[in-house]
Amino acid sequence: MTPAERINELRIRIRHHEERYYVLNDPEIADAEFDALMRELERLESENPDLVTEDSPTRRVGGRVAAGFATVEHIEPMLSLDNAYSEEELRAFDDRVRRGLGIDAGSADAVKYVAELKIDGLSVALTYENGALVRGATRGDGVRGEDVTPNIRTIRAIPLRLRDGSISGRFEVRGEIFLPRRAFERINSEREAAGDVQFANPRNAAAGTLRNLDPALVATRGLSAFFYQLVSPATGSRPVATHFETLELLRRLGLPVEPHRQRCTGVDELLSFCRSWEDKRRSLDFDTDGVVIKVDQLADRRLLGATSKFPRWAVAFKFPAEQKTTRLKEIAVNVGRTGAVTPFAVLEPVFISGSTVSMATLHNADDIARKDIREGDWVLVEKAGDVIPRVIGPILSRRPADAQIWKMPTTCPRCGAELHRAEGEAVWRCENTSCPAKLQRGL
Repeated sequence: MTPAERINELRIRIRHHEERYYVLNDPEIADAEFDALMRELERLESENPDLVTEDSPTRRVGGRVAAGFATVEHIEPMLSLDNAYSEEELRAFDDRVRRGLGIDAGSADAVKYVAELKIDGLSVALTYENGALVRGATRGDGVRGEDVTPNIRTIRAIPLRLRDGSISGRFEVRGEIFLPRRAFERINSEREAAGDVQFANPRNAAAGTLRNLDPALVATRGLSAFFYQLVSPATGSRPVATHFETLELLRRLGLPVEPHRQRCTGVDELLSFCRSWEDKRRSLDFDTDGVVIKVDQLADRRLLGATSKFPRWAVAFKFPAEQKTTRLKEIAVNVGRTGAVTPFAVLEPVFISGSTVSMATLHNADDIARKDIREGDWVLVEKAGDVIPRVIGPILSRRPADAQIWKMPTTCPRCGAELHRAEGEAVWRCENTSCPAKLQRGL
């Protein structure tokens, strides 16, 4: 076997195993075996630099830190979705669709929809040319986004080359970049150990990661993706007539799609799907805050059209956020590795979204002052992104008469050194290099 043939074989095998691990969550080989394949490919490419291509798996990680992101224009605008927060609003959406398609109010005809879990991430548009990834851009303002191609290339769920070799020409697919919960928890544990401010939720972490100027850092974060739209068909692909067929085409090309999608006939089936996932969603490894509902027939979509902001053929049904009230017993502070001193709430234990919560983030002293949160208050608590408990604010009607305005300590609770806050920053810090809390966190 020639070096070129072995390199091609290794690339195919590595992409197969990347998909099994990062997309299907069903690996076929051990990590050490995967690493051995990657090392062999790196060696062969090093020995044969003329055979290196931009779509090789070895090109995912690394690259120089960017000075900034270039602005790119989308093929067609990336519109937002209108929201429905109740059964009545979802039925009203179905009524508008039926009227737009000329279906009489008393008719038994039902519109066919596709329901997909709404991924709590950030939208991107990827451009492929003759099957190879050439550009990745953020949504931006919907008309123009930022070129984040080097960062997109580090996400192992996204193929650098599509599976179907018959695809040719230039086309665009759209989807959502997100951070799986296990990756989010790992990152926040690392940030806490380093004394850094933790991310509030997986969406913020994903957005901050994708817009980082260092692709090598992005590669360590563990971002993933689902895709849902084919904007401009490629030469060689079979024409599709429905959204469900589009998703199947994307899947065949090797692009990950939301696995729990379902075709629904009429609004009652839609509501049944939404209700079934309101609690079940907590078992998933990604955050979802609702269900995206789209008219299935592409011809019907063209007939319905769009407003200046929203397509008339789609809506996002949002799950109600689970919130609970409890008493805030104490506002304590924590000292991190870098000396950052951050406040947190000590609560009367309360059960929220599948677990008992006894502590919650308060972000910083400015946020506490802005919300006027005091010790002894009854407070409203929720899990940000169903993961991180946070205090939304106090219930003023239940405030104890003796509740005092909380003030940030002026000295470190562990070593007694004076705290400082740099101009323009929200974080107070202990600058004592011998502070026991900083040393402990450093370990």
